[in-house]
Amino acid sequence: MQPVYWGQPWQDAGFASIPLHDYGAKPFVVNMMAAARQNDTYRTALWTGKHLQVTLMSINVGDDIGLEIHPDTDQFLYIEQGQGLVQMGERKDFLNFVRNVSVNSAIVVPAGTWHNVTNTGPVPLKLYTIYAPPHHAFGTVHATKADAMAEEKNYGQ
Repeated sequence: MQPVYWGQPWQDAGFASIPLHDYGAKPFVVNMMAAARQNDTYRTALWTGKHLQVTLMSINVGDDIGLEIHPDTDQFLYIEQGQGLVQMGERKDFLNFVRNVSVNSAIVVPAGTWHNVTNTGPVPLKLYTIYAPPHHAFGTVHATKADAMAEEKNYGQ
């Protein structure tokens, strides 16, 4: 009979939790599935270098990332938990690329493309995203979507 542990799923699978903060432009190795599933903030920068940035995101049930565009930044997103709906397009009022996504889905957003990801499932949508070049300041942590929106508004985004 297997012992039962009342912990987080990534801990049950043998993954130790790590401190979630920006490890900067130093060599770094991490279990991305465990880090993404461990993260409970809307956005936490995990690694920021000169040419790319890795952030973790947790999108609440029924919520979304928010319609956005990065004129000079390509973006890669990878779903580690949950399911959602991706919408993209050349105009914010015409998102003609629509796909369902779930665990192990990769989303590639070219620079200059309007995009949004909505959590359509019953659990938080856990993902990581890579920006090239970096999009957020080193050490960025947004506990909630409201925090992120307020900060981005202050920077004219």
